[in-house]
Amino acid sequence: MELRSVFIGNVKKYRKLAGLSQMVLAEKCQSSTSYIGEIEIGKKFPSVEMIQKIAVALNVQPYKLFMEDNDSYLASLPPEKKELLIENLHNAIVKVVNQDEV
Repeated sequence: MELRSVFIGNVKKYRKLAGLSQMVLAEKCQSSTSYIGEIEIGKKFPSVEMIQKIAVALNVQPYKLFMEDNDSYLASLPPEKKELLIENLHNAIVKVVNQDEV
């Protein structure tokens, strides 16, 4: 998916999860409702400073606005779960590779 589309989708998703209207988000970002609306339809793309304001207003880390759902899930896992996941994936790959050699 295109990064811009991911960002737009995440702004909408996190705004709705926070229970905010475009108007309330605009107020929290010291912006206009029309500007937030233009961001959400892809007509405009915000500056880095505005991305930071949007993230703060939505109470999310800015990088999460650029992550697809499955990436966001993995990023939120605690370190020990990530290590276990990587270990299990490694073991599964080794098993498949070894089956091909038999």
